[in-house]
Amino acid sequence: MNQPLFRGSATALVTPFENGRVDYAALRRLVEMQLEGGTAAIVSCGTTGEPSTLTAEERENVIRETVKAVDGRIPVICGTGSNNTLAVVENERRFRDLGCAAQLVVTPYYNKTTQEGMYAHFMYIAEHTELPIILYNVPGRTNLDLSAATLKRLAASDRFLALKESSYNVPAILEKLCAIEGKMSLYSGNDDMVYPLLALGAEGVISVVSNVAPKLMHDMVDSYFTGDLQRSRTLQVQSLPLVRALFNEVSPIPCKYAMEKMGLCKGDLRLPLIDAGEETRRMMDEALAGLQLV
Repeated sequence: MNQPLFRGSATALVTPFENGRVDYAALRRLVEMQLEGGTAAIVSCGTTGEPSTLTAEERENVIRETVKAVDGRIPVICGTGSNNTLAVVENERRFRDLGCAAQLVVTPYYNKTTQEGMYAHFMYIAEHTELPIILYNVPGRTNLDLSAATLKRLAASDRFLALKESSYNVPAILEKLCAIEGKMSLYSGNDDMVYPLLALGAEGVISVVSNVAPKLMHDMVDSYFTGDLQRSRTLQVQSLPLVRALFNEVSPIPCKYAMEKMGLCKGDLRLPLIDAGEETRRMMDEALAGLQLV
């Protein structure tokens, strides 16, 4: 049985910008907020961290500064994913000595591939990198779904720690759980599916919501594992207006708006992402007020 890297709520942390530059002082403040809120792990330069608009040097520095700020208190997971297999290997080589516990690797996007191609992609990464691998399946962004059969083949290697699953097909997720047979942990990648996936056997969530409400997400998962299922379920329902607001536009657009409104960091984004629209701002204002976050 594979031991999970973490159990609880992990945060896919935003990268704060100010005047076009990475705001490292804000980044350090955000890390402290996460630790105070009970966050179990941090993903640095995952999709929410806007790595596609960071230079290679910025990406490395963001991960380095995140690890430094965390100072060994919880695991840091670096995003190395790309639709270019060799680029993933190069990213991991650049980041491997920064102090991360694992790497998060998304399924290929845009050029995509077949199931056989995904197997070859991930196995090449497994054979040419050193950091343990968390697979990331997010069909809504990649239009590609890692199948149970492919997962079963990958699970034969001990290089794969976990699967971050961001789909809504519950029967397929059950098949994936059976396919990995305890050889990988499962984490919800959808903030509105945390309770259902915990009930299926997930070890927690890799969350966007926890950027603005880390204690809420911590308590949701912790309540489940301490046997207070009703509280866990209630917190899941209470979080839904915030989840809907956070994903009313492409993430992290709404998240950056919320964080500026809360005074956590500037809401700056990099093109092609732009500021949140009026409807998103309205939804977010109501959601934050409803949870007494502002």
